[in-house]
Amino acid sequence: MTTSTPTASKQDDEQDRLPFIIRAMGVVEKAGNALPNPFWLFWILAAVLGILSAILAGAGVSVVSPSDHKTVAVRNLFSGDGLAMALSSAVDNFATFPPMATIVVVIMGVAVAERTGFLAAVMKIGVSRVPASAVVFAVAFLGTVSHVASAAAYIILVPLGGLAFRAVGRSPILGIVVAYTSIASGYDASPIPTPNDTIFAGITTSAARLIDKDVTVSAVSNWFFNIASSLLLATVITLMTRWVLAKRPDLDPDPDVDLDQIGDLHLSDRERSAVRAACLTLLGLLVVVAAIVIPPGSPLRGEGGSIAESPFLDGIAFVIAVLFGATGMVYGLRTGALKGIGDTPRLMAEGIKQMAPVLVLFFAIAQFLAYFDWTNLGDVMSVKSADLLDQANVPAPIIFLMVLALLSIVNVLVTSGSAMWSIAAPVLVPTLMLLSVPPETTQAIFRIADSGSTAITPMSPYFIMALGFLQRYRKKAGIGTLASYTLPLAIAMTVTWTLLFFLWWALGIPLGPGAPVR
Repeated sequence: MTTSTPTASKQDDEQDRLPFIIRAMGVVEKAGNALPNPFWLFWILAAVLGILSAILAGAGVSVVSPSDHKTVAVRNLFSGDGLAMALSSAVDNFATFPPMATIVVVIMGVAVAERTGFLAAVMKIGVSRVPASAVVFAVAFLGTVSHVASAAAYIILVPLGGLAFRAVGRSPILGIVVAYTSIASGYDASPIPTPNDTIFAGITTSAARLIDKDVTVSAVSNWFFNIASSLLLATVITLMTRWVLAKRPDLDPDPDVDLDQIGDLHLSDRERSAVRAACLTLLGLLVVVAAIVIPPGSPLRGEGGSIAESPFLDGIAFVIAVLFGATGMVYGLRTGALKGIGDTPRLMAEGIKQMAPVLVLFFAIAQFLAYFDWTNLGDVMSVKSADLLDQANVPAPIIFLMVLALLSIVNVLVTSGSAMWSIAAPVLVPTLMLLSVPPETTQAIFRIADSGSTAITPMSPYFIMALGFLQRYRKKAGIGTLASYTLPLAIAMTVTWTLLFFLWWALGIPLGPGAPVR
């Protein structure tokens, strides 16, 4: 007679409860694995673009531009002029791609703060100094804030989530799930401007200029909305964890796991002193920036004393880089992570090296967007789509929901936010602009779609990374296991975030400085 262990029984029960989720995740994984690397995906799209432009140009397809009322015809990318353009402008397309220089500048500063250990230390302090009753909200909110560290947020905070929950007597498995989901499904809701904000703003600007050549979308164009979103999402995670996840019977680690070997939240006295010094440095720099920007006659203000359109916001990427770089230097010098300020350029270079795959992808994206612009397909598709929606008298909220649903589905397979937005923005941004929707508003909708489904798709490399952290506590955990934990949180976050957007839009609250929602 054989008997099953309680752990095996729990795993069998889990498989019985979640067959659909497991099968669905398997289908998603196989479909996603069939897609080429995003670099090659954009060259394939460029070839498709060329074929489509040749067909439409041959058919004489054209529209009347709403900006200057001139006739705009589709141009054949495979024509002599098209091939000459593609060859002669390749370097300029890359050099002038809006997000590229900005992201490099921001990353140089963030890299110093991350590689000296300052960001990790701040996160440890953030999750270790809260009472047990507030640990879920603290980890969840820190997950939205952690995006200033870009992809390093996953590496730093996900294991810390498990440690923080264990420190207050709660399940470390639950801590890992909360930390991972708050980062993945709240990725574009950071209350602090992040490298992603600069990337998205650059892509949105390029798309918007298909309609209006004078449009510039800033990195803080969704800042007000992001602040509210981060607080809302942290609250939703807290409530869903309490009402749903905490009641699951399978939250105990495997009995043979040595929890003491996994780590702790301890910081040395030297590290704590360094954090205080770095935070005081940050506070001092913020006071200096405020003293320069706030006076009405400040040279960093724009025409008429405007801050929304000003040299300050134009240079916000450099300001962010300086703030992170300075605080990271102070922390590193105090802890010994930096032997001297001469080590700082090395950390900056390491940060840029880490961004090399993104910069390579940017080259392909820049070419695709340039081709798309030259063929005039963006103008034609935008005008045709806007006319169709206008004639059908589709209400704006329905259009928003359609866009959100489409992008959410695409995000399950194309998990790179910059890649997905580069594909979608040249059509969606101009189309909605012709329906009187500002580009910043379309970008806000994209943020929700780009984040919501990320926590449940195994196509994200960070999903697999989080699964690895989870397997420290449950060795036989699989894709379906992690997806079953994250699914309720991801759904609740997407629904409530969408409702917040509609409330924001209905009330007409600006999305950020100089960025009206309507």
